Amino acid sequence: MGALKTGIIGTGKVGHLHATALASNPKSEFTAVLGRGPEKTKAFADKYGVAAYTDIDSFVAESGVEAACVCTPHPAHRDPSVKAALGGMHVLVEKPLASSLEDCDAMIAAADQAGVKLGMVCQRRYYEPCLRIRNAIDDGKLGAPILGLVTMFGWRDQAYYDSDPWRGKWMEEGGGVLVNQAVHQLDLLLWYMGPVAEVSAYWGNLSHPSIEVEDTAVASIKFKSGALGQIVASNSYNPAIHCKVSVLGSNGAMAGGQTDGGAMFIAGMSTIEEPPLNDFWTIPGEEGLLEQWRKEDTARFKQSDPMERYHDLLIGDFIDSIFEDKEVAISGMAGRDAVELFTGIYRSGRDRRSVSFPLKPESDRDDFDGRLA
Repeated sequence: MGALKTGIIGTGKVGHLHATALASNPKSEFTAVLGRGPEKTKAFADKYGVAAYTDIDSFVAESGVEAACVCTPHPAHRDPSVKAALGGMHVLVEKPLASSLEDCDAMIAAADQAGVKLGMVCQRRYYEPCLRIRNAIDDGKLGAPILGLVTMFGWRDQAYYDSDPWRGKWMEEGGGVLVNQAVHQLDLLLWYMGPVAEVSAYWGNLSHPSIEVEDTAVASIKFKSGALGQIVASNSYNPAIHCKVSVLGSNGAMAGGQTDGGAMFIAGMSTIEEPPLNDFWTIPGEEGLLEQWRKEDTARFKQSDPMERYHDLLIGDFIDSIFEDKEVAISGMAGRDAVELFTGIYRSGRDRRSVSFPLKPESDRDDFDGRLA
């Protein structure tokens, strides 16, 4: 098998991260891009020396692309993903997998029907501090995970919402802090703690009157294992970011990581200012490793662009899964799990009660899974 012909759907800011990764991977032949506006799409294509398409049917039928990265706004993930999959393309989708469970299910069904792979981008799973927590769980160093915690305090100003016309609107962005920012940490929480049994939550727009979507959410979780969890997420912490995911084990040991720190990162507009680091590590015999890891992770952070590094790793892993016909690291079902969690939070806030899992798409309501009044 020669190099895999790859392409990108969506010419926004994050699309350039995917283009860089596809162009630099020796197993990828970056071939084509699909966009909406002819001028912007041509400029994107010219920059990377690939073919430009503005019609999904032509892209699927003519481009020869075998694997496509979907980098459109969240509510626009479904249609190109479904058409690409049914056209025989493997599909890797930027987080979240979609904005609704209905869209997730359609994408998963299309990939299953066509026999292609469907994956999602949550590159924080590849952060070394996050991998250490997962490995500690797998190795039994925490006993059984009994408490999972997500804390995300960040900031989004008006300039951010003005940077793209779809930002801050329910139907165009799909949601606020839960859908666009904290979904990375929701994915990590589920990766560490397993399936959810029940969630009780509140959410609202508390400090951003110019936008429609929520800027703050809190949730309590009961996992199917019997473990508990807590989520606090807000885009109202001006001007920086403080974001952590921690796991307490049944043996009393705790492992945690600061996934994000410093100023807020915005793809194509700013850089990541602080390295991801483990902040808690009380596993017996390993308490003294934090300082060593801090030095190693800081040095690694300074050596390369972290956004490019971890997108390269994830996209390279996805390409390898195609060549080796192995399971995708972050599958479509894993992407659906994160969507299911924030959907449960929205529904719980709407109904003012706890919500039991698993969740199915709501076909008898027209309120975008609890988000619209």
